[in-house]
Amino acid sequence: MAHGSDRIEKQILLKAPRSRVWRALTDARQFGEWFKVKLDQDFAAGQRVTGKMTYPGYEGFPFEATVDRVEPEVVFSFRWEPGAEPGTTGGVATLVEFRLEDAPGGTLLTLVESGFDRLPAHLRDKAFRGNDEGWSLQTQNIKAYVEA
Repeated sequence: MAHGSDRIEKQILLKAPRSRVWRALTDARQFGEWFKVKLDQDFAAGQRVTGKMTYPGYEGFPFEATVDRVEPEVVFSFRWEPGAEPGTTGGVATLVEFRLEDAPGGTLLTLVESGFDRLPAHLRDKAFRGNDEGWSLQTQNIKAYVEA
């Protein structure tokens, strides 16, 4: 799928019902298990969520996001400052969207992170590359988690 430097897009077929995938995305404890983060709050539209990463190599890194949309079993999205300690992008956030669709044999998950073009130039490439790689790993993590 072609994209410019502004957006990352990943699609993965998950052999699990939509309700199962939705819970893995939006239940803070389940999200934490596959994403490898310990969250301090539950996800709710407009809610600021903080926590600490448990991902190997990133243990203790702060996680901060603001929940954008919660449309049950359709779309879950949040904004965060990508690829860096919170506060280093000058407050510029990207939008991370998880979209769910029924598909033969399970659920099609489409992940889009957009808004990289608004980041300070010296951070843009590093954040894009890091998150592109990160989402490739995380889509495999959620696949393993919901198919277990």
